[in-house]
Amino acid sequence: MKKRIIAIICLVLVVIFLIPIPMRLKDGGTVKYQALLYSISKVHRLAPLESKKEYEEGTIINVLGIDIYNDVQ
Repeated sequence: MKKRIIAIICLVLVVIFLIPIPMRLKDGGTVKYQALLYSISKVHRLAPLESKKEYEEGTIINVLGIDIYNDVQ
């Protein structure tokens, strides 16, 4: 009985830590999926004036606050 309760509590914690919440940023269309352990950002924002490109596009993946993948230029 006690093992079953511990297993249910662990399952609930895993779900809380891994299910992302989508947030839409007001910078041109960026969507950020934020969970407690990681975040994924699909970037689509206006580029700075000195840039030749009109938009910056790409993906940023952070795990525990550390950049794992970033292809935004």
